[in-house]
Amino acid sequence: MTTTISPATGAQPGSPAGGQPAGQESQAQAHEAAGSTPLPLPSRSHKDSLLFGLQPRWVRPSAALLLVITAGLYLWNLQATGYANSFYAAAIQAGTKDWTALLFGSLDAGNAITVDKPPAALWIPALAGRIFGFSALSMLVPEALMGVAAVGLLYLTVKRVSGPAAGLIAGGALALTPVAALMFRFNNPDAMLTLCLVLAAYLTTRAIEKACWKWLAAAGAVIGLAFLTKMLQGFLIVPGLALAYLWAAPATLGRRLLHLLAAAAGIVAVGGSYLALFQLTPASARPYMAGSETNSFLELTFGYNGLGRITGSGGGPGGNGNVGFGGTAGITRMFGTSFGGEVSWLLPAALILLAAGLWFTRRDSRASRTRAALLLWGGWLVVTAGILSFMGGTVHPYYAVALAPAVAALAGIGSVELWRGRAYWPARIVLAVTILATSVWSAVLLGRDPAWLPALRVVVVALGVLAAVAVILRVDSLPALPARFRKAATAGVVILSVLAGGLGSTAWTLATAAQPHSGSIPTSGPTASAMGGGFGAAGRTAPDGGNVSTGGAPGGGMGGMGEGTSSSELTALLRSSGTKWSAIVSGATQAASLELATGTSVIALGGWNGGDPYPTLAQFQAMVDRGEIGYFIAGGGMGGGRGGNSEVAAWVAANYQAQTVGNTTVYKLGA
Repeated sequence: MTTTISPATGAQPGSPAGGQPAGQESQAQAHEAAGSTPLPLPSRSHKDSLLFGLQPRWVRPSAALLLVITAGLYLWNLQATGYANSFYAAAIQAGTKDWTALLFGSLDAGNAITVDKPPAALWIPALAGRIFGFSALSMLVPEALMGVAAVGLLYLTVKRVSGPAAGLIAGGALALTPVAALMFRFNNPDAMLTLCLVLAAYLTTRAIEKACWKWLAAAGAVIGLAFLTKMLQGFLIVPGLALAYLWAAPATLGRRLLHLLAAAAGIVAVGGSYLALFQLTPASARPYMAGSETNSFLELTFGYNGLGRITGSGGGPGGNGNVGFGGTAGITRMFGTSFGGEVSWLLPAALILLAAGLWFTRRDSRASRTRAALLLWGGWLVVTAGILSFMGGTVHPYYAVALAPAVAALAGIGSVELWRGRAYWPARIVLAVTILATSVWSAVLLGRDPAWLPALRVVVVALGVLAAVAVILRVDSLPALPARFRKAATAGVVILSVLAGGLGSTAWTLATAAQPHSGSIPTSGPTASAMGGGFGAAGRTAPDGGNVSTGGAPGGGMGGMGEGTSSSELTALLRSSGTKWSAIVSGATQAASLELATGTSVIALGGWNGGDPYPTLAQFQAMVDRGEIGYFIAGGGMGGGRGGNSEVAAWVAANYQAQTVGNTTVYKLGA
């Protein structure tokens, strides 16, 4: 089998890193000048030997350096972040104390109510806490290592298609995406979700090579784990993966369809088994499913965390109330003020390279690995960006971390393939336009914080202009340039292009990693650009790594939206309660902060937003009769007076004496 290159296509699909064989470029130019038929190139088996066998000596040290730099970036000064999002930190703490809480993702070790997500993202940091003791570092280090693993897997995936140079660009681009540096240093579920998605793409890439259903079934199992991490968001990459396999796997159409059924079976085996476990476990033996009206995992999947997020129906955090977080829905949302600085630095380049790659590979065989990779990552990009752009429910900017691997992969594959085909003017023009567009867009994003490094914007644009001109003129191959200087000139053009495209994003990422983040809605970038009021601002941390709360929003969290206070007097009172739950308070953010401050279990009345129908007045009264709750804390989180919660508060006020502890009103329950 041979692959071909022609003036119409301009790129050599899947050629090894390091460029074309010696002398072949001049042959290609001669054929172009003569307007001849496509030029035969090395066979696929020759390419395989170069990619997977006799690799240049720089490959392994470069890959190792990429991982070391990524680890340093994600682990550096990590303890300053403290407990990050206190909501998930409390659930992880609960998992270190009780196995049932670990299995079901309970917010408290007494297993009253879960977090409003499936539990998989809590399992690894909670197990680490059981081994090393619960702390900010035992919780956050696993998240950082997931980021290193995601970068490494992306490198390996792209390398299998376009060689180690493309893999290094892709891995580096992911590591230096601001939202990636933000979320891999944080304890939201998005770190594990992103790792699962990249792993699924790697397994699918392996499956495509030889039409192997086992690799594809493994990819399905990993997607099932992604579902148990963040529900339906884990399925957004499925269309891209399925399209790539259905198009490119070297097997009959019938076999390809059967193999996709194996992938679906993998999803069901992992995701469905846990769903069945939850639904079949008696409600009395597990915590209440937060975010649902009927204590149902399925309802949470398709309601609060499903259609409610997409259509904006259903109210609450999953439904209406989106505008203040993600900006106006529409095709430009990923480039807007909320999402732009998080993930869009290389998004214009990814879109240009995707379109060019599909055009330049239009004559490739169906089984072309390059085209399959473009379909896989392009499908991932289009579907994920489309859903995030147009969803009418609550969408937070950090959700864009799930988009970052696709953007990085397309940047790596597309840029390297065009570089290899730069003997032809169409490839050269597209590559130059991509570099220039990326540098200009980086300057636009940097300009959104005009007080921060204003000179960097000028530098980035200047580098972009120089790199684009150098690519168009092919300065590394000018006849007047002595042969002994051509390698140095080539390296210079490459370095110039990388700086033009990546300097702005790198600076923004380093600024992100340089400061701690806490709360429910962290944002990337310099301090001046972070959202204030506790949504994404840096939080003050205690010497032990925990967040300090003395009259403000504990944990640096939602601030004015529900986190209460935890004075030293209240902390001491709850620690001495001696009951199964030291207290009950409306809203999960308040409950979580109290749990972290006291080390006791606290019931979140009404779940995350105070609106879940748990516990009912009857259930609460039964708990009080059994002496399981020490104190009722007045006030609390969002929706604290909604539904049954107002009944609970009214009953407590009518039957128990209020007292002030520190700056908080509490009621001692029981006799």
